[in-house]
Amino acid sequence: MQEKPSSFSIKNWSQDDQPREKLLYKGKAALSDAELVAILIGSGNRQESAVDLCKRILASTDNNLSALGKLSINQLMEFKGIGEAKAISIIAALELGRRRRGEEALEKKKITSSASVFELMQPVIGELEHEEFWIIYMNNSNKVIQKNQLSKGGITGTLVDVRLVLKNALEVGATGLILAHNHPSGTLKPSLADKQVTEKLKIAAQSLDIKILDHLIITEKAYFSFADESLL
Repeated sequence: MQEKPSSFSIKNWSQDDQPREKLLYKGKAALSDAELVAILIGSGNRQESAVDLCKRILASTDNNLSALGKLSINQLMEFKGIGEAKAISIIAALELGRRRRGEEALEKKKITSSASVFELMQPVIGELEHEEFWIIYMNNSNKVIQKNQLSKGGITGTLVDVRLVLKNALEVGATGLILAHNHPSGTLKPSLADKQVTEKLKIAAQSLDIKILDHLIITEKAYFSFADESLL
C-alpha cells in the first residue's frame, strides 16, 4: 500500500505558504529570488500566488535585484496584489541588503587596491541618482579610520571645504585620504572639476604630510581610479 503523504510535506501547504516552509526545511539557499520576495509579501492576488506575482515583478527588472531595489513604492504598487505595505516591505528588505554589503566591506577595513575602495563605496553611492563626494580617512597601515560625506550635488572646487577635510584628518590621526564620488550618468571619464578638486586637496594635504592615495569615480557597476591611471 502506498504511504499517505505527510501533511507536513511542503507540496501540501498552500502556494503562498510553501516558500516559508521550504526555507524552514531546506534552508535559505534553496529558495529562488522570487520565493524570497514572496515571503516578504506573504500573499499574491486572486489570479496569482505570491511566488508567481514576484516572478512577474522580477521579470519586469530582468530578474535584477539591484534594479528591483530602485523601484519606488508607486512603481511596485502598479502590480496587482502589491499594496503600500507590501511595497514598503520589499524596499526595506532590499535596503537592508544594500547596507549589509557596505558593512561587510567596511569590516575588512584594510584597503589594498582600488577594487577594495569600490567594494566599500559602491553600496553607498553607486546607485544614487544625485552626485555625492566622500572622503575615506586612512591610517599608515592603509586601514579605514572613517568615511565621511563631504558634499552632495554637483562637484566644483568651491564645494570642497579643504580646511574641514584636513581638520578632521588631524583629529582622527589620518595619514592618507581617498576621495570618492559617483557619476549618476554612468560615465567614468573624470571631468575638469574632478581633476581640479583632486589637485586642490593634494596640494593642501602635502603641507601636513597627508597623502591623497586615490580618487575613485564610481558608477553602479564600474569605477575609474586616478591612482591606477597615474593621475596622482
